[in-house]
Amino acid sequence: MSNELNPFEIAQRQLDEAAELLGLDEGTHQLLRWPLRELQVTIPVRMDDGSVKVFHGYRVQYNDARGATKGGLRWHPDETIDTVRALAAWMTWKTSVVDIPLGGGKGGVTCNPKEMSLGEQERLARGYIRAIHRMIDDETDVPAPDVYTNPQIMAWMMDEFSIIKGYNVPGVITGKPIPLGGSEGRGDATARGGIYTTREAGKVLGIDLKGATAAIQGYGNAGQFAHKLGEEILGLKVIAISDSKGGVYRAEGIPFEEGVAWKKKNGTVLDMANTHNITNSELLELDVVVLFPSALENVITQANAGNVKARISAELANGPTTPEADKILQQNGVYVIPDFLCNAGGVTVSYFEQVQNAYDYYWPLELVHQRLDSKMTAAFHAVHNMAQDKGVHNRLAAYLVAVQRVAEACKLRGWV
Repeated sequence: MSNELNPFEIAQRQLDEAAELLGLDEGTHQLLRWPLRELQVTIPVRMDDGSVKVFHGYRVQYNDARGATKGGLRWHPDETIDTVRALAAWMTWKTSVVDIPLGGGKGGVTCNPKEMSLGEQERLARGYIRAIHRMIDDETDVPAPDVYTNPQIMAWMMDEFSIIKGYNVPGVITGKPIPLGGSEGRGDATARGGIYTTREAGKVLGIDLKGATAAIQGYGNAGQFAHKLGEEILGLKVIAISDSKGGVYRAEGIPFEEGVAWKKKNGTVLDMANTHNITNSELLELDVVVLFPSALENVITQANAGNVKARISAELANGPTTPEADKILQQNGVYVIPDFLCNAGGVTVSYFEQVQNAYDYYWPLELVHQRLDSKMTAAFHAVHNMAQDKGVHNRLAAYLVAVQRVAEACKLRGWV
């Protein structure tokens, strides 16, 4: 992996730029460039055919100056320690920018769950918890779902941790099924938070989003809910969607129900009736009002950023835009809602789940939505105002807001 596209190198470079503008002292700057703790584990799993396959897993606790570390668990064939480090760093800034009392962590396993049975997935989930259980609990580090993990996997992990402890510990994992202490509103929280920030971007830019065109790259959980809520809350007309196999385009719009039904039936959005197949690269360059990069990192780079025509890029994925691309997008007037602001709805409702687990009292859906809207709206305007005050692009502004808060906590604790 080249340094240019190494996600942790990118995360460090983004921090370096913010640290310079904030005038951070060298000690604080160096502390924030690296994880406080990380663990790499080897997980043997008995497969359905009787063989044993060895998987490699990771857990990184990046910074806990503002509170217990929090962050998802990704199961992906390309997972690496540097990916996890970068995501843990971004989680640190994410919890800070939405001003919840948590730090940042992340975990992952290098695997392809699409090729595993449910039984194999359960054995991997439980094996991972046995490998890392000394590093987590409901007051120090709380994992959650991420790419290719889901509430069922979280339920197995919570159960395994509770078995090890000898008593029920629902708060050690968030993103659980509701009967096991999950929160109302967690399923669509990442996308819903992104839709709230997109609404606010429309306001500050003077764009009427009702009937405005949109394209969604990545049609997993976040992308599908962005489609649904974009229609319901903002009145967007989604004209293109894509997944890992490619995308489809229809100028008249693709209704959510049609898109999700086709994906469910065929396992891909490709070849949808009355649409044209397009590539993921072509989707990013469509002339739309709102672009939702909702897949993986480094899809908008120096090579293609100049071709992005969207007015707003709402980053539901982690790290979809490289630093070089950020500057090009800013020059071309593309309003970027940076990933660790745009997709912070997930961790915010995960925080709400932790709170509800802690005092064993659960909120109605309407209250979850109301409190999420309040948090995301306040965070959006803190970043927008910082960008306007400093004359910088929105990602750097988000870093300035977030890093300043984490640096202050480190100093108050006497770490630096």
